[in-house]
Amino acid sequence: MIEWRKSTYSPNGTDCVEVGHGVGVRDSKAPTTHLALGPAAWSAFLTAAKADKLTR
Repeated sequence: MIEWRKSTYSPNGTDCVEVGHGVGVRDSKAPTTHLALGPAAWSAFLTAAKADKLTR
């Protein structure tokens, strides 16, 4: 079983993105689906997020 973690910045625990170690990310409102991310893609995402280079 995969352990999904929610961000501590999530205001109410239901409107957030969850991360599954070695699996990817999913929306807490749609837990039956997820976006698979490999280690390189996850690292690139974190680097961009930390540098505030993500757009909406």
